[in-house]
Amino acid sequence: MTTESTSPATTVVQPRGRADRVALPPHRPVPAPPFVSSLVAADCAAVLLAALTLDHEQRSAALLMQLTACLAALNAYADLYRPGAIASVLDELPALAGRAAIAWCAAAALLAAQSPQHAMGPAALAVAYAVHLASVCGCRAVLHHRRRAAARAQPGSALVIGPEPAAQRLAGTLARHPEYGIRPVGIVATHRPPAPAESSLPVLTSPEEIHRAVIQNSVRDAVFVGAEQPELAALLRHYGCAGQLVGDTGGARTPMSEHLWGHACRRLDPPPAHRGRLPKRVLDFTVAGLMLAALSPLLLLCAAAIRLSDGPGVIFRQERVGQNGRLFTLLKFRTLRPADAEEAATRWSVAHDERMSVVGTFLRRTSLDELPQLWNVLRGDMSLVGPRPERPYFVAKFSSLHPGYAARHRMPVGLTGLAQVHGLRGDTSIEDRCRFDNHYIDHWSLWQDICILLRTAASLIRPAGS
Repeated sequence: MTTESTSPATTVVQPRGRADRVALPPHRPVPAPPFVSSLVAADCAAVLLAALTLDHEQRSAALLMQLTACLAALNAYADLYRPGAIASVLDELPALAGRAAIAWCAAAALLAAQSPQHAMGPAALAVAYAVHLASVCGCRAVLHHRRRAAARAQPGSALVIGPEPAAQRLAGTLARHPEYGIRPVGIVATHRPPAPAESSLPVLTSPEEIHRAVIQNSVRDAVFVGAEQPELAALLRHYGCAGQLVGDTGGARTPMSEHLWGHACRRLDPPPAHRGRLPKRVLDFTVAGLMLAALSPLLLLCAAAIRLSDGPGVIFRQERVGQNGRLFTLLKFRTLRPADAEEAATRWSVAHDERMSVVGTFLRRTSLDELPQLWNVLRGDMSLVGPRPERPYFVAKFSSLHPGYAARHRMPVGLTGLAQVHGLRGDTSIEDRCRFDNHYIDHWSLWQDICILLRTAASLIRPAGS
């Protein structure tokens, strides 16, 4: 529960847009491809065609709805609505046949239980099943053919990320095979050899260059070579780019159709959005309310000590950046009176400032100056656990220097966080904190929040200062 620090930065992105939000890289959600809805429609049409082979009494609306819902759920669970790089109906046939058989047998059993006199016989069930399977395979074959033709005619822009030699080779392969629907427009080099070879594509090495390339080329795909880069994956996901990992799939078994010219690949799925928002908010409200009530004597004592030692102005208010770039006023006990507003907004750390009184030094060393932020938590400006909030000046600076820093704002900022309980406070690496914060968001659980709170409480017993 301390102020952050970093090494000097170079450029600062000026705020734009709404006055109550800081300028973050533009967030674009990954769009759901219209192809998915076409696959669902094909499955529904196959059910209706198969139902025409049944007697009038057997094809009730309720039964068809139940059959369609069951089939759609089974297909969704088998990832049959999320096609890979090149989808083939032959690759899908075993999964389609098995799930169609389960759905039709379940429908026949339900009909026999509800209306024994209208039960489907083995012959009728087999004919309906055969018509359904033939229809769905025919529809999907047409859809896959049209998708391959569209991908070849209009491939989507993509960035290839990885060590420069491997990324160059993969980019060349994709350029020679447009049937995969991927058109490389740039290479994000995670490692450059001492004497890099000439490249026909721009080699991007900084967040600003990635930002410009994504916007100028309408990039929608990010292809990682060899190993996923968590910070870059989070940054590009924030831009709305769908990720694929080529080469090292982590031992995961993928369909035969999911390859890029023989290179195994798998999708890099984003974590579920807004998961656990209600339980997290309930925990925040309950714990913050109880702590404010229990610690009210200590809060009054701290306020009195500041008033007697340093004069009026017990509470220090400062603008910070919260979830999705929203600005809010953070509350702290005043440990030092800044010379002016510019110093408050742009000076990084005052931990060793000679102007700080004995009371201020004690409050900062014990982190008691952070206690008023419990009111921010109660109001909903912050959470108990999350990435620590920073001032707009430094958010703009760090976002231009560190890939993935802006992605920290996907979740409410916190009083403490995973980075802080690992000792990343005070004068420590922003890059390391960014990595910890994004890992926390991608693997969030309520139990993890509770563990971080317990570890924070334990660390306060032996404070190291800020």
